[in-house]
Amino acid sequence: MDKIKKLERKRKIKNAVFMTAVFLLLIIWAIIVLFPFYWMLLTSVKSYASYNAEYIPQFFTLSPTLENYVLAFTAVPLAKYFGNTVIFTVITTILMMIVVILSAFAFSRLEFKGKDLLFTILLSLMMIPNELVIITNFVTITNAGLRNSFAGLILPSVTSVFYIYLLKENFEQIPDELYKAAKVDGTSDFKYLWKVMIPICAPTIVTIFILKVIECWNAYVWPRLITDDENYFLVSNGIQTIRESGFGRENIPAMMASVVVISIPLIIIFLIFHKKIMEGVSRGGTKG
Repeated sequence: MDKIKKLERKRKIKNAVFMTAVFLLLIIWAIIVLFPFYWMLLTSVKSYASYNAEYIPQFFTLSPTLENYVLAFTAVPLAKYFGNTVIFTVITTILMMIVVILSAFAFSRLEFKGKDLLFTILLSLMMIPNELVIITNFVTITNAGLRNSFAGLILPSVTSVFYIYLLKENFEQIPDELYKAAKVDGTSDFKYLWKVMIPICAPTIVTIFILKVIECWNAYVWPRLITDDENYFLVSNGIQTIRESGFGRENIPAMMASVVVISIPLIIIFLIFHKKIMEGVSRGGTKG
């Protein structure tokens, strides 16, 4: 009995040491990940004079100010860029969700000639480097006369092979018996999709929706290429405009204030829906 108790005690000590080491590593990693956000927020509330007077960076400030946030909205039309970004994000996300849901349903439930070959070709498109796709899209949009327009910004982003694949895998987890029973009852394919498949796969659909919103909000390369008219600039273009005007180089605190303002919507979305994101991703990786 004493030997068993000793072994049990050693096991508990090992588990305690292991868990302590894991927690310490997680805390260190969290500090490393969160520190840039803290530094961005801290810099945004420092005055221009105090920031430039720091020969050694200070990790706190005793006199925070909001003047940088006021300057961020007055130096460039940041509010207008916000509006453009909202329009771009909402329209692009809605159109993409329609395309992705209908495509995933077709590949997972409908039977038509060449379905497997077509899906294989679709998946092979993921092997093409993004740079080549951007060049092709740029030439196409330019030849169509859609530069400096919301249509030119939106059209290349209304589909995603990865999201189609992810949702198709979820749709295929729904038993075929449900579909056959629905067809016997005279249910149309669209009604079955709307009433059965979408509710069952709601976590994955919500995940795709949120990830697309984040992708659109953070879009930089494509909007930078296709627009040179400030009337169609997104928030990413706005930050670059600040830098090119010389304002960003001279007044780093004000530029950090702009970045904080732009980051807030995404942070709020993630904090609200992070459980849905994890649930949707885990469902996408589970087969059967």
